[in-house]
Amino acid sequence: MKKTYPLYFCLATVALLSACSPKGPYAVTNKVYTHQKDSLLLLAKSEQAPLIVDSTGTQVPTDWVGTVNFGIRKPNYVIIHYTAQDSLGQTIKTFTVKHSAVSAHYVVAKSGKIVHMVNDYLRANQAGVGKWGSITDMNSCSIGIEIDNNGAEPYPDVQIKSLLALLAKLKKDYGIPQANFIGHQDWAPKRKPDPGPLFPWKVMAAHGFSFWSDEVLELAPDNYDYITALRLIGYDTSTPKDAIVAFKRHFVQSDITPTMTQLDLNILYNISKKYQ
Repeated sequence: MKKTYPLYFCLATVALLSACSPKGPYAVTNKVYTHQKDSLLLLAKSEQAPLIVDSTGTQVPTDWVGTVNFGIRKPNYVIIHYTAQDSLGQTIKTFTVKHSAVSAHYVVAKSGKIVHMVNDYLRANQAGVGKWGSITDMNSCSIGIEIDNNGAEPYPDVQIKSLLALLAKLKKDYGIPQANFIGHQDWAPKRKPDPGPLFPWKVMAAHGFSFWSDEVLELAPDNYDYITALRLIGYDTSTPKDAIVAFKRHFVQSDITPTMTQLDLNILYNISKKYQ
């Protein structure tokens, strides 16, 4: 029986980081990242049959036989966030202290610089509690991208250009479908507003990341069941007003009130066809 290893390691305080270190200002956190990654690799190397007992307490016979048909899990969604902070440095600090308990795979700075913080095949603490379609654990199947933006400012062109390049690479590398590029607001409409109504989803859709409505819209049918339509796209409609606001932040943007106008219904009717 092979020995198993714990998943947790104590993270040194940021105060220990030294800007004059020959290995750079993030030498300590990089070292902790490596230790945690290695511990996961050790767990993946574990090859033993599980100990299972039935309802009477009797041990069920088990065995370990290695198959030849398996592979590493790969991401199938991209979740886009804004940092709600004021600088790239502030966000990196937040993601390199243990007590924050949050992270992301990538951070895109206002300058266009991209910082990679978690290997794409590993699980980052970025999406949190939410629901999209039948998915309730988005962290296990997605890549999280944080955009350096406080939530109340436009996204600079150079930043969006870098984001588009990153999304193109991820889409190609992992075969991520166009429908599977969503915002944090889409995943967690009860909790999160990001990346917000200022995020250029129309530009994203033009490059194959998410969808956008057509210029000419057909009228939604009379008595259109928009709650069902929202749910079929993926939204958690257990609180309808939250789902409506999240949809409008993404696909309408000019109005994010929790009511559906005729224009909103027409847009939803058009968009819902793209998700079929």
